[in-house]
Order: sequence, then C-alpha cells, then structure tokens
Amino acid sequence: GVHSNGFSLVRKIFDVNQENLREFYPSLGATLGETLLTPTKIYVKAIQAVLDAQIDIRAVSHITGGGFYENVPRMMTEGLTAVIDLKSFPRPPIFDLIQEKGNVPERDMYNTFNMGIGMIVAVDPKDAEKAMDAMKAAGETPYVVGSVEAGEKGVILC
Repeated sequence: GVHSNGFSLVRKIFDVNQENLREFYPSLGATLGETLLTPTKIYVKAIQAVLDAQIDIRAVSHITGGGFYENVPRMMTEGLTAVIDLKSFPRPPIFDLIQEKGNVPERDMYNTFNMGIGMIVAVDPKDAEKAMDAMKAAGETPYVVGSVEAGEKGVILC
C-alpha cells in the first residue's frame, strides 16, 4: 500500500475529507480511508530470517519517500545499476487510482511511491531462492524484481 509515502500528494489529489474517506472504490475493494490507513509494514522479521539463513545480504533499500529513483541508487556502488522489471510484481490498485485522479506522470509515481514494493534486498543470484524462502517463512510475499548490472550508479525501471 501507500505506507508512509507521498501523503501530501494523496491529500491534494483526493482533497481528503470525512466524506471522501468513506467513499467505496470497487477497484480497491474498500473505502479510500481504509486503503490509506493500511499499516506500514516493518521488514525486520524478513531481514532477520534472511540473515538467520546465512545469506549474504549485499544491500538493502527501504522504498520510502523518493520511491525507486531516489532510494535504490543509494544501495548501488560505482559501476553498478539496478535494473527493475516493473512486470515482476503486482501494482496495488491504489496507485492506479492516485495516478488517474491526479494525472500523475508514471515517472513521478515511481519517484514518490513504493508502488507495492516496500523494501528491496540485494543478494547473490545463487541465493535468491533461498532468500525468498526465508522471507516467505517470515510471512512476507517476496518477488525477484530485477538484477544488478554493470553501468552508471543508479536504477533503470523497465
């Protein structure tokens, strides 16, 4: 969900008030207020599970304000680029609604919101399945969202 990202923009787009917070959106399966009040996830159990499985975590990025474009590059070293496959994870319907109602450009959506991915954990590709199994055992729903490639320090969304 939205977690704690972009609430100033959300309030502006929806002109948040008691009435529209109670409005039911079929695409959300809930009211706007219920959707926006979905608690922020805390990922400590998932990260601890990966560490307990003795997997070498190369980098971690909490996708908070600044979305993918500001947070992911912070975890990269010079000469490496994160390549994120946008089709590799589901996009929660709240983000489609925000984008449509606010006429927000796609890049701005990924620069403001987590788009359904609250944390990115980089591990060696040979450890990816084991890391995902550990996260699942900790109650999370992980996805392999991309890869790390040679390139300018940063992130590419495709």
